[in-house]
Amino acid sequence: QVQLIESGGGLVQAGGSLKLSCAASGRTSRPYTMGWFRQAPGKEREFVAAISWSGGSTYYGDSVKGRFTISRDNGKNTMYLQMNSLKPEDTAVYYCAADSALLPPRTVAEADEYDYWGQGTQVTVSS
Repeated sequence: QVQLIESGGGLVQAGGSLKLSCAASGRTSRPYTMGWFRQAPGKEREFVAAISWSGGSTYYGDSVKGRFTISRDNGKNTMYLQMNSLKPEDTAVYYCAADSALLPPRTVAEADEYDYWGQGTQVTVSS
């Protein structure tokens, strides 16, 4: 089992920045893929970004490319999401996710592929 706890959400003005963190605990010794998803009210959960075990491969949803950066520190069992140039449409609950192993690149954007989820952190961007 892996437990995930997100932090860093909050209220920010359009054009501003936030950095989310996701701390993992439990059975974290095996290589595993991690990712961020978000869900706005009345909308389906959306893929934001994912990262390989080494951090050498990163993947982004089209709506955040060039603005968000995903990273991880395996020594701290923590993943990050640096969000810049935030827009009101980025407002959502952001969820951290982890699989129990390494996901092939073609599946990292599929929420059903992830085994573990955090409780989510609210990000609100005002116009």
